[in-house]
Amino acid sequence: MNIINLNANKIQEINNRDQPGQDSLIAKGWQREQYIGITILLIGVILIIGFFSRRFEYALIFALTFSMILIVFLLSI
Repeated sequence: MNIINLNANKIQEINNRDQPGQDSLIAKGWQREQYIGITILLIGVILIIGFFSRRFEYALIFALTFSMILIVFLLSI
C-alpha cells in the first residue's frame, strides 16, 4: 500500500511494505497443493468425459500418457 504525503510542496511516496521484494498476492511454497489440485481436476475431467464417451476417454488418456513420456524423454536429453 502506497501512501502519498504532501509536505512543503513536495510529494513523497512512502512504501508500507516490510520487505520491498515481497508481494503479498503471490503464493510462495504452494507447489504441492497446486499439483494435487491439478491432478484431482484432471481425474475428474477424464471421469466426466468417460461417462459420456468411452472412446474419447481412451484417446485422452493415451494422449496424456504419451505427452508425459515425451516430456520426460525430452527433459532428460
